[in-house]
Amino acid sequence: MSKTKSSEIPHYELLYIISNKFSEDELAPLIQKVNKIIADYSGIITHTEEWGKKRLAYPIKSFGYGYYILVEFNLIGEKLKEIDRLLRMTSEILRHQIVKKKIKSVEEIEKEKKISEKIAAKAEKEKKITKEKEKLVDKEKINLKELDEKLDKILETDDLL
Repeated sequence: MSKTKSSEIPHYELLYIISNKFSEDELAPLIQKVNKIIADYSGIITHTEEWGKKRLAYPIKSFGYGYYILVEFNLIGEKLKEIDRLLRMTSEILRHQIVKKKIKSVEEIEKEKKISEKIAAKAEKEKKITKEKEKLVDKEKINLKELDEKLDKILETDDLL
């Protein structure tokens, strides 16, 4: 039995990298070109994000940097292969990946938000504990200094015997 209803149009996420030989001003037409490819095959773009220029993990076609763009869209599955083929043929795009994405319900989004808030609170608590430990270590260092000074004073006196 299928998890999705046959009447639902699948939701996809496309992440692609444009080579850094283009300036930021030249990006807009390239992004529009990709959006047009999706629209030409009856895709409905629901979200677009520009992540900016980032260093690549390894050089691709002798480029060390690229502009990352994320696009979410709805599309009938049979047309996906053609979009993938056209993106592979687009010379400005160094790499791309299309994955099927589950559309999150409001409850799932709220649950993820609560989890991320708990993680942030825990990280903040750990940060405070670390700072307190550092203060204790600093205090111990000061106490050792004072102890050394007192020892020096005792050793300098002639009344040891």
